[in-house]
Amino acid sequence: MPLYKLADFDPNYRQTFGGDDVKDLPLYTEGGTKVGTVVDVLVDAYGHFRYLVVDTNLDNTSKTILLPIGLSHIDYNTRRVTVDGLSKQQVMQLPEYKDNVTVDYDYEEQVRQAYRPLGTRASYNRDTYDYQQDAPLYNLNEQDHQTFKLYQERLVAKKNRIKTGEVSVGKHIETETAQISIPLEKERVVIERVTPAAGEAVTNLGDVQFQEGEVARIEVYEETPEIRKETFVREEIHIKKVVETNTVETQETIRREELDIKTEGDFPVEKYSDNQSKQV
Repeated sequence: MPLYKLADFDPNYRQTFGGDDVKDLPLYTEGGTKVGTVVDVLVDAYGHFRYLVVDTNLDNTSKTILLPIGLSHIDYNTRRVTVDGLSKQQVMQLPEYKDNVTVDYDYEEQVRQAYRPLGTRASYNRDTYDYQQDAPLYNLNEQDHQTFKLYQERLVAKKNRIKTGEVSVGKHIETETAQISIPLEKERVVIERVTPAAGEAVTNLGDVQFQEGEVARIEVYEETPEIRKETFVREEIHIKKVVETNTVETQETIRREELDIKTEGDFPVEKYSDNQSKQV
């Protein structure tokens, strides 16, 4: 994981910490011996403090080193940083830090090895290494930085799909009486009897043949209606669903826990903002 100088990570870090600045704070041992000055801080990609950059001065020997944050206690009220035991031997074992140094896994391992308890030679995988594997070096000191959780309620919205109704589409048959008109033809026979003009006579009696029985036959026809029912498509019905979206707003009363501080005795209590408590 890459590390960043504090000002590069957050140019406005002083505002983040409410005006406090860890830079230029002197570094003391628990016994009260000044061993150096904090000149910078290295943070990870999440803004968590990982190392204090310290200019040390032990026995007139100057060297800039990295101090894991878990070994220190920052006290803004007294304007000093206390380190849990930093020996000259450790300083000599530590690689010197310079601005142009790349703080990669190998460099950090040299730093960690100088601070790990004697006899600790654990084997770590550079691809899976996590700072929690060296929790004593990177976790804030539990005695000086006790932590407990404040809980707060929040509204969480989710959607449930419920059935609100059903639409059934079917068919039924209705009957009605329909009428249709069709013209029909009907033949009839008209027989006219005509009296010849008076005085008209048959001149050639030889051509006249008298006979009995049927003289002429005429067929008479008549049309009759033939009615049948024919089925056709009158209308098509298309059925589909459409989704409409609307926003529903609701409100509930939510709770959160706030911190109550009661002290006994006359001593200062440090208070940090949310960002500080998360990062330091």
